[in-house]
Amino acid sequence: MTGASSGIGAATAIRLAEAGYEVVITGRRAERLTEVAETITAKGGRALVHPLDVTDRAAVDALAKSLERCDVLVANAGGAIGAETVANSDPADWQAMYDVNVIGTLNSIQALLPRLIASGAGTIVLMGSTAGLIAYEGGGGYIAAKHGTHAIAETLRLELYDQPVRVIELAPGMVKTAEFAVNRYRGDADKAAAVYAGVREPLTDLDVADAVVWSVTRPAHVNVDLMVLRPRAQAAQYKVHREL
Repeated sequence: MTGASSGIGAATAIRLAEAGYEVVITGRRAERLTEVAETITAKGGRALVHPLDVTDRAAVDALAKSLERCDVLVANAGGAIGAETVANSDPADWQAMYDVNVIGTLNSIQALLPRLIASGAGTIVLMGSTAGLIAYEGGGGYIAAKHGTHAIAETLRLELYDQPVRVIELAPGMVKTAEFAVNRYRGDADKAAAVYAGVREPLTDLDVADAVVWSVTRPAHVNVDLMVLRPRAQAAQYKVHREL
């Protein structure tokens, strides 16, 4: 489980442990990972903490070598930076988003794929986004990166058609977590709050975690190719009901 130190990643790790999986949780913040692991063990689950940055290929390879087996890979590490237009955005922000959302996902898949195949019924879950399906103003870098994630899922499914590995993509829409929007707006809590202003019930990290666990726990012959999740208030990227 990559990107497991907070938000969707942490919630998914906890839910998978509750479903009986021994989870290996990774992320850059060791202290946060330890907190997630403590929550899992307090509930009677099993968790191993392995801090790493998914853009560091050597670290990802080392993790893969340390595992005896891998039945499920949840490639969740990602994130958005900034909301500038394409004309005004910083190429460094685009590079950072591409590195974690695309190259980080690629690193994880390549390192763990042999073990997923060897399991006889492996599952890869890629955390996409509706941004990987539909564009909107002010999100060019993130949109490009998540289109990359979507392309990996579509291509990998074709390439693994004769292997015992499922490729599942989840594409959440408006999800309110503690950090995503704040990080995107570079710590500006007011701008982050404005994203969800008036929306009575945006999705939560637990909603997405439940969808991941449901998809993973289907019979091995059932592949959930793509699951798009939005709150009821969000009919489409541009159509959001707000009670102001």
